[in-house]
Amino acid sequence: MANPLKTEVIRLYKNLLYLGREYPQGAAYFKQRLKSAFMKHKDVTDPEKIKQLVARGDHVIKELEALYFLRKYRAMKKRYYEPEK
Repeated sequence: MANPLKTEVIRLYKNLLYLGREYPQGAAYFKQRLKSAFMKHKDVTDPEKIKQLVARGDHVIKELEALYFLRKYRAMKKRYYEPEK
């Protein structure tokens, strides 16, 4: 793996690990799934394939951020607005 791609993969792993702390099923569950996903692709050496996998990881980051935002929005809405009947 080329050096710029290696740093990109490490950055992705650290960001996902950080975001996984608030995962609904628990941080330990997320960490285990994250590690297995990265280990599954540890032998990939094709730079294009690595870039595709990193892009997929960036998409997962955006999905997690959306999930957390929606959870916070629902909590705020529940707290400040009366339930609609």
